Amino acid sequence: MSYIRLNKHYIHLPYLFLGITEAALLALAAWWSHHFANGVEDLPRSWTQIAIFSIVLSCCTLSMGVYLALVREGFGSMVLRTLVSFFLLGSLSLFLIGVIFGEALIPQTLIFWGVLIATALVVVTRFIFLKVVDTKQLKRRVVIYGAGIKARKLLDDLAPEIAVLGVTIVGCIPSDNESIQVDPQLIIGEPQDWLGFVKREQISEIVISPDERRRSSGNAFPLGQFLDCKLAGIDSTDALSFCERELGRIDINLLHPSWMLFSDGFKYSKRMLIAKRLFDLALASLFFIVLWPFMLLTAIAVRLDSPGPVLYHQTRTGLNGKPFRIYKFRSMRQDAEKNGAVWAKKNDSRITRVGAFIRNTRLDELPQLYNVIAGSMSFVGPRPERPEFVSELAKQLPFYETRHKVKPGLMGWAQLKYPYGASVEDAKNKLQYDLYYTKNHSFLMDMLIMIQTVEIVLLGKGVH
Repeated sequence: MSYIRLNKHYIHLPYLFLGITEAALLALAAWWSHHFANGVEDLPRSWTQIAIFSIVLSCCTLSMGVYLALVREGFGSMVLRTLVSFFLLGSLSLFLIGVIFGEALIPQTLIFWGVLIATALVVVTRFIFLKVVDTKQLKRRVVIYGAGIKARKLLDDLAPEIAVLGVTIVGCIPSDNESIQVDPQLIIGEPQDWLGFVKREQISEIVISPDERRRSSGNAFPLGQFLDCKLAGIDSTDALSFCERELGRIDINLLHPSWMLFSDGFKYSKRMLIAKRLFDLALASLFFIVLWPFMLLTAIAVRLDSPGPVLYHQTRTGLNGKPFRIYKFRSMRQDAEKNGAVWAKKNDSRITRVGAFIRNTRLDELPQLYNVIAGSMSFVGPRPERPEFVSELAKQLPFYETRHKVKPGLMGWAQLKYPYGASVEDAKNKLQYDLYYTKNHSFLMDMLIMIQTVEIVLLGKGVH
């Protein structure tokens, strides 16, 4: 297996192992930093300092997407992101912890020497990892049973992410009388002995994705052989579940109501909802206390830049389809929607000069802290949409209203995985991620989303 499921969220094991290793190296860096600063006689006896240092820098690593950059963008991009995550985010976070809780908890010498040593250790470790470990050998070998339209769609979905996935597609095996739609180079003849085939080719999983599963005379669907493979430890997975696990989304083209009803997701406990509400209240109050100076400066800038009110409000669709009023700092001209609601677009001429800046930095969304405190929104959840667009999208996209079964949020899984949406097709793609969150959301997943959203804010991704 190349993945593990924690609180209904899939985490690929190579990233998990690398993260655990680096967390240990960060703890070692914290321990060594006292040796350089104070000598052997004054080595830290407080494991609290070491734990805080390791956890904070690990979160900063996740927030800057360092692990994905290592695979997608190369070693140079990984080093740059590591420097930003450690020297900027990490140092600032540790400094603020020291200011709030006292330097005795996080001494300045720990920050200075710890960050330097941690950067050297982590960069060298990743360099050795890339040189020594063949990452292809860490991937599970998967064969697709099917070579028609569904199999081609599955391959198209996997293609953009194949470099960072924990699987290698060995090939496609067409079922009887199936029109071949995939690359002929991927075609593998159907084996007479499936068990012998998967053992010989070291197959870890069979993805079932034929255009038709016939059970007529002739036994076109090799159910018995798949059961033999399963008994031998070779799993068989339907294409929908495979996409959910590997891509973190639910393909609505393959989705059936029965799958939603009988799946192990879409379950919410009262205790979990209460805990999330308390967490939202505490975090929103803390953010308001820390960020109110930025909110004041933003309000002044908006007022001086263009005529009109400082705050802008819209009606959005919330939990269970209930409408509520969302608040933002105004980033468009006062008459931006004189002709009715329209999708925002890239380089939108309605956006003011200050509006462009506060959109890029997400400062325009700070008033939504009130929505979180009031209970109409959560920190993490699907982004709320306008009722005008909801009614239109619900007619064109199946299962669209399912995203309203959880409270909307300031940040979401779809915002991490897909750029800004300004069309029905974009809404469809984002819906697949919203459905994944609706099915699998948990406190762990919420924390991961909040940490990774830092990269979105710093790099201005997904902003129109």
